[in-house]
Amino acid sequence: MSVLTMAPTLGDLLKFELNASYTRETVTLKAGTSYPLGSVLGRITASGEYRLSPAALVAGDDGAENASAVLIESVDATDGVATGLIAARGPVILADAALVFDASVDQPAERTAKTTQLATVGLVARHTV
Repeated sequence: MSVLTMAPTLGDLLKFELNASYTRETVTLKAGTSYPLGSVLGRITASGEYRLSPAALVAGDDGAENASAVLIESVDATDGVATGLIAARGPVILADAALVFDASVDQPAERTAKTTQLATVGLVARHTV
């Protein structure tokens, strides 16, 4: 018998949200990648676009190293810029296991730093079951 695997859903990521009209925003995502649900994003100061928040400063993407939002839908921006829906401010509680980090964020301390940055805007990551 074959095994079916279900893709993560918004319910896997978002555990509490006070008011979607207040906490969510539609933003522009930088071209060149496919962004999965739960992507931890940073805002590029010069363009205002969002990208996966790297562990350190990336030349040309200044500002994105500060995690400031979480993508609450999957978006394919491989062929060009795209729009996406984010949790931009809290109060919001997110499942920490559902967060998706940039490949450069590969150490526990870096992940902790990113979740701390998210908490400053009210996006709190919690261990959930």
